[in-house]
Amino acid sequence: MSASQPVAPSDASKAPKAGLEDIVVGTSKICFIDGKRGRLVYRGYNIDDLVNVSFEETIHLLLFGELPTRPELTRLKERLLAERRLPREVTAALMAMPHTGSPMAELRTAVSLLALHDPEANDSTPDANSRKAVRLIAQLPLLVGCINSLRQKQDLIQPSTSLGHAGNFLYLLSGKAPDERIEKMFDVALTLHADHEYNASTFAARVTAATLSDMYSAVTSAIGALKGPLHGGANEEVMRMLLDIGSIDSVDSYIKDCFAHKKKIPGFGHRVYKTMDPRATILKEFSRELGTREKESKWFEMSTRIQDLVVKEKNLYPNVDFYSASLYYVMRIPIEMFTPIFAVSRVVGWSAHILEQYSNNRLIRPMSEYIGPMDKAYVPIEKRTNTSNI
Repeated sequence: MSASQPVAPSDASKAPKAGLEDIVVGTSKICFIDGKRGRLVYRGYNIDDLVNVSFEETIHLLLFGELPTRPELTRLKERLLAERRLPREVTAALMAMPHTGSPMAELRTAVSLLALHDPEANDSTPDANSRKAVRLIAQLPLLVGCINSLRQKQDLIQPSTSLGHAGNFLYLLSGKAPDERIEKMFDVALTLHADHEYNASTFAARVTAATLSDMYSAVTSAIGALKGPLHGGANEEVMRMLLDIGSIDSVDSYIKDCFAHKKKIPGFGHRVYKTMDPRATILKEFSRELGTREKESKWFEMSTRIQDLVVKEKNLYPNVDFYSASLYYVMRIPIEMFTPIFAVSRVVGWSAHILEQYSNNRLIRPMSEYIGPMDKAYVPIEKRTNTSNI
């Protein structure tokens, strides 16, 4: 074999799968997923137990490694509250943006702008990075609330100084303090979305952090990845599908038509889970409860019928996006804000992974298997034939 030729894998079955599927790319102490059994674990704690703690406790767990004591929780809440403000220049920049495109594009740009107004942006010490993590977690709800108000052509709503993280975010969307049960449901939803191992946006954040770029750059990379419809946005598609179907009587014909035309049903299937996503199980019950309470149970009923049909026909189970759609909709959250909500929660996981990457860093630089041609003969430009439609 010529030394210039690529070496093919000795066993085709060992060739890398597209999208790094089943490839272990690193180690982490933050999150564990058992896809076969439908388990999700944050730093050793099962997600079914973490629904009993506040989102602020989950923040402490993911950032600092353990659930907080009461004094530690009080200090974290005080730190989050102290950072519950935006630089005037960032708010002004948001007001100057066009509000006809993706709100995720606005959020991505705004996070980049935050770095220009943070004196610690380029301070890479562990303490400074920890402070920036808390700052970003406190500020992302404000950015999304501001974006929502501007898109609705409403006056900006100032953050609450008395509500918790979940309650403040809901307040920023409506100007009204949520009732206790809705606030608790949303608090749990934030916990369920807070981390999910090396998903696309988290991996993007770690790749950026591994170059020793700053935390704002890493989070901006993550938001850019989350903006893609194959990662974020599925719950938006689910809700638009439900609205398109319109009634429980139309579900069967709509879904069977999708099957016949090989159309993907949003909110089903997952790269890792081979059974019901444990987060979907919890959100399903919330959707049922809130739909019944608000006398809008048709969205839940339609969703369960869709689940029955898809599981039977495709053996695919709902993921976290499926029941969050009807839950958020009955909470009166605008559909276009569903993916930004994802970022409000997942910034906690992103920050935890960025801190972990910094703590034991090595540049992430994988290799690829080259499958293109070799040893092509050079042809002067005068003798080349046209090979494209440019």
